[in-house]
Amino acid sequence: MKFISNIVWALLFSTICLAQEKPVKIVFDVTSSNTKVHESTIRHVKAMSNAYPDSKFEVVMYSGAMDMVLKDKSVVAEDLEMLANKDNIDFVICQGTMKRHDVDSDDLISGVRSVPDGILEIIEKQKEGWGYIKESQ
Repeated sequence: MKFISNIVWALLFSTICLAQEKPVKIVFDVTSSNTKVHESTIRHVKAMSNAYPDSKFEVVMYSGAMDMVLKDKSVVAEDLEMLANKDNIDFVICQGTMKRHDVDSDDLISGVRSVPDGILEIIEKQKEGWGYIKESQ
């Protein structure tokens, strides 16, 4: 029994040592119209938010990524909406991209918000110390 107790303690100790010491903030940049990129982005955000629940994540979409956030076109709509309901994850779309694609906010998946400019949103996050990940294929 003491052997099992030592194993449990060792596992607990290693988990604590490997645990994240300080929450991170990561902004994901998505410009691709490729649905495989949309799927991998959702997979990455889901995995990271589960692994690091005290961290913050924002997915900024612009240019060709418009379909990723449209109710009637997104291949990731269900997962995106579920993730958008979490307190530590934001999904934002560029208003300039919306205008170019003639998209109204009513066309967006629930939980997606718009920002005036996707690139400036990323720059602001980086100025605030957020890490940056470019999602591409």
